[in-house]
Amino acid sequence: MTVADLKRMVREANLELVERGLVFGTFGNASGIERDLGLVVIKPSGVPYGDLSPDDMAVVSLESGEHLEGLKPSSDTPTHLEIYRSFATAGGVVHTHSTWATSWAQARRPIPCLGTTHADYFRGAVPCTRDLTHQEMAGAYEKETGRVIVETFEALDPDEIPAVLVASHGVFTWGRDASGAVLHAAVVEEVARMAQLSLQVSLGLSPGLGQITSQLIDRHFLRKHGSGAYYGQAEH
Repeated sequence: MTVADLKRMVREANLELVERGLVFGTFGNASGIERDLGLVVIKPSGVPYGDLSPDDMAVVSLESGEHLEGLKPSSDTPTHLEIYRSFATAGGVVHTHSTWATSWAQARRPIPCLGTTHADYFRGAVPCTRDLTHQEMAGAYEKETGRVIVETFEALDPDEIPAVLVASHGVFTWGRDASGAVLHAAVVEEVARMAQLSLQVSLGLSPGLGQITSQLIDRHFLRKHGSGAYYGQAEH
């Protein structure tokens, strides 16, 4: 893929965030990577989505974070870079402050897997990071945010749960490309809403509503993902 192709793809992913109602104002951003070139393309900082052109997209070095071309990159760029450096299969990353998922992040609670809609995309709860320390917040804040995300996945597979809540902050998702990361951001928002409503509905009826069984989670996740997947049409 050329850098020009990646710029167009990333611009479209950012516009899709608006179309799906996942961002407001200039909050949020999408990025994509071309690993063979060691380059990341990301939304420029503070630019309204409707004003974005492919040439505006910021290009940075994966290794050094150096800004190479385009407008000034998003302030969240160091977080995206930490995710790309640690999660080798991530081809796109999205950050949002979408309402329902961010509500769980602000409560500093993981989104439990209460049903098969969730399990179709995430093989278990969407985790929430720990709080950053005072030292981390006072230092390279965005880079430390990326590091705490990576730390959260020390015992988790980022390919099986391509999403995370950052405590008191918002949502990061990733996928095989920028569009895939947008899809996961949309699914996180929907399952966050479903989980909250399920807990409200069950209040007084089934106290202690818990996660579905691991067998049911695996059944739904693995029919869409992995070598034995059978959902959808075969690729030719």
